[in-house]
Amino acid sequence: MKVLFLCGGVGKRMFPITEDKFLLKFLGKTLLEHQVELAKESGLTDFIIVGNNSNIERIKEIVTGIPDIKVELTVQEQPLGIADALDSASRLLDDEIIVVNPNDLFGSSAYTSLIEAHRTRPAVSYLLGYEVSDHFPGGYLVVGGDDELTRIVEKPEIGQEPSSLVNVLVHLHTDPKLLLKHAADVKTGRDDVYERAIDAMAKDTHRVRVVPYTGLWTAIKYPWHIFSAVRQFLDQSSGYISPSAQISEQAVIEGKVVISDNVRILENAVIKGPIYIGPRSVIGTNSLIREYSHIGSDCVVGFSTEIKNSYIGDACWFHINYVGDSIIGEGCSFGAGTVLSNWRFDEKNIKINIEGKSMDTGLEKFGAIIGNDSKTGVNVSVMPGVRIGPHSIVGSHICLEDDLEPDKMALVDSVHKTVRNIFQSG
Repeated sequence: MKVLFLCGGVGKRMFPITEDKFLLKFLGKTLLEHQVELAKESGLTDFIIVGNNSNIERIKEIVTGIPDIKVELTVQEQPLGIADALDSASRLLDDEIIVVNPNDLFGSSAYTSLIEAHRTRPAVSYLLGYEVSDHFPGGYLVVGGDDELTRIVEKPEIGQEPSSLVNVLVHLHTDPKLLLKHAADVKTGRDDVYERAIDAMAKDTHRVRVVPYTGLWTAIKYPWHIFSAVRQFLDQSSGYISPSAQISEQAVIEGKVVISDNVRILENAVIKGPIYIGPRSVIGTNSLIREYSHIGSDCVVGFSTEIKNSYIGDACWFHINYVGDSIIGEGCSFGAGTVLSNWRFDEKNIKINIEGKSMDTGLEKFGAIIGNDSKTGVNVSVMPGVRIGPHSIVGSHICLEDDLEPDKMALVDSVHKTVRNIFQSG
């Protein structure tokens, strides 16, 4: 049985985080590596990975270093959905497959539950279903007697959910050629060919079973879902301090921590776990790292900086900063006095603009989302929920209240004392 990872799509909702979600690092490994290891725990070692022209070489580089697996790669030329991804891999679909969205975090019981259902209860396909109490922006499953699927409803509006059972994209198909045959007959203007094909199989007397899943599950659809992913990884970690880490006797470390190779923690730094600190990072004097912070490799958290519940990419630099509930890409640096605010005075949830629409994150505390290789000057304030695009600069003494596009600079007009955005030179 093969596991097919869907890595060919393009995530538009994660901006300004431009990295493919499955390439985000958690505890020092990409999410893709974690996914492969999880499948191996369930005895699955044969993989098909569908990538795209932009990421296929990076995928190849990652999987080449993973022992005891067989991997076949194929390219989806255009991001045209799941059915198109399967079609691009059709030459490799000669047996049973488990189709997986690698951007979702789940436990090994997701695999074992499907395999056990397949072994004991005949069907052409098996879908994983997860009970939710709040609206989820995905597909919902309607189930009849004997756990048989009657229909899939894609992305219903709030209050119009047909059930409380969400479709988790870990699906086992015993006859992928049959699935592709039904997909070829689907007529739709939406990105739901795959789901409609499964619907058609169920209506065409082919039994499709829904397998309940009650384990851990985190779907990374929007940037703020990274917080939940960090929490899941840290809660599941056993804690570790590398023998090569240099920790001052005057530093304070509390709770479960993962401190990687060659980390330096200087005098009077306070670390309150659960947290992760990547290789070769430096935590400076009088710094405070608070619960559920995830700091990448080669970072410098300089003097008197506080980081709280934030995801920090590799090679970021801080100095006398406050970073609260924020998501920061790689290679960012912050001038002294930069503050990423994370709370509204009216105590309302933070909203963020996603694809031109204001979206409620459901979070009372949420700071900034900052893309790769961006910088701030001294004494900058960034308001809650503001997004800063990659390769952008926020000049000194600015209070940034609105999103800043990629490759832009926000500077104070010295004559009119107003903020203006200009194209970054060079």
